[in-house]
Amino acid sequence: MSQSKDIFSILLQLAVAGLVVIFTAYLLPGIVVDDWITGVIIAALLALLNITIKPILIFLTIPITIVTLGLFLLVINALLVMLAASIVNGFTVDNFWWALLFSLVLSLVNSILGISLGSGFRK
Repeated sequence: MSQSKDIFSILLQLAVAGLVVIFTAYLLPGIVVDDWITGVIIAALLALLNITIKPILIFLTIPITIVTLGLFLLVINALLVMLAASIVNGFTVDNFWWALLFSLVLSLVNSILGISLGSGFRK
């Protein structure tokens, strides 16, 4: 029963994260998300990219991250959003600056709502 509760919790967090993606795209004219399903796919893909690729990119860019006092992490986030846009049909990002703003607004809204897809995996 606990396992089904965990799966339900993860699916609920994913659905809410998809709605947050849709809301963020609604706020920013340079971002287009076709439908709710695409929003959920983008939320899941961004979570997967943040778990797998982001730590590698952070490790490889430690010197420039230190020199920029951590601001280069914003560039990494924007690049991951652009990568997600190139993978998923129905998700369009006009340019790097919209990707940067999208990642900032998405992080802010997720922080306000307390959404963390990773917390569903912890016991």
